[in-house]
Amino acid sequence: MENNKYTIQLPNFTGRNVPIKEIAKAIGKDAQYVRVGLQEGILKFGYAIKIGDSNEYSYYCLDKRVWEETGYFREVPDIVQ
Repeated sequence: MENNKYTIQLPNFTGRNVPIKEIAKAIGKDAQYVRVGLQEGILKFGYAIKIGDSNEYSYYCLDKRVWEETGYFREVPDIVQ
């Protein structure tokens, strides 16, 4: 039996919070679809965090989780000032 070695090159994850609009475009859905999916816990690549007693949410979608669940990744270079 042959011993084959395979190399998999993963994207350069940075822990970037991927914007909802960017994810929606990548998966071919509306941004509201992504927001509600995160709020309801149906989409597993991020978190919807309710802000206080309001009806507003903050969203946190790490680039690695988005890639693992959807296959989408876009490298964004760090901005040096």
